[in-house]
Amino acid sequence: MPNWGGGAKCGACEKTVYHAEEIQCNGRSFHKSCFLCMACRKALDSTTVAAHESEIYCKTCYGRKYGPKGVGFGQGAGCLSTDTGDHLGLNLQQQGSPKPARPSTPTNASKFAKKMVDVDKCPRCGKSVYAAEKIMGGGKPWHKSCFRCAICGKSLESTNVTDKDGELYCKVCYAKNFGPKGIGFGGLTQVEKKE
Repeated sequence: MPNWGGGAKCGACEKTVYHAEEIQCNGRSFHKSCFLCMACRKALDSTTVAAHESEIYCKTCYGRKYGPKGVGFGQGAGCLSTDTGDHLGLNLQQQGSPKPARPSTPTNASKFAKKMVDVDKCPRCGKSVYAAEKIMGGGKPWHKSCFRCAICGKSLESTNVTDKDGELYCKVCYAKNFGPKGIGFGGLTQVEKKE
């Protein structure tokens, strides 16, 4: 039967896909609204799609279904993935393998949050330094607003910061207060005569 003015058939719903709504993947055409992961139904795009034969998945579901299994795969180095994929309809549980153990006691969310939110303290003001405001100097975390010279208060950068005894200084103040003294070192402008 001739295809009058239409496009290819959608790989998901088998209806005609017109060029204005077409997404191509692995030699097949899809409607934009049908370009979904076959397991979790998450919307896909060219950067998140992983194709396997005639099936399309998000990279996460593809890895769970077709990726390597066991120690060191999927969850970070040295970990055993206990994700069975049941909630996605993937049935990753292999025959003979035990079901993952459930914790016997419920976890206390507040205790967990306290452990996970163990935040560094700023040496200058003593308050918590969170990642969004952290600057490292002298091997310690500082607030951006506290990352200043202890003497003149000048805002510091990695190019002009020096540290001494846990405190930060600009290079000028450090040289004046802790640097070498004498002729040619910026401390004296003329030779003093001994009498």
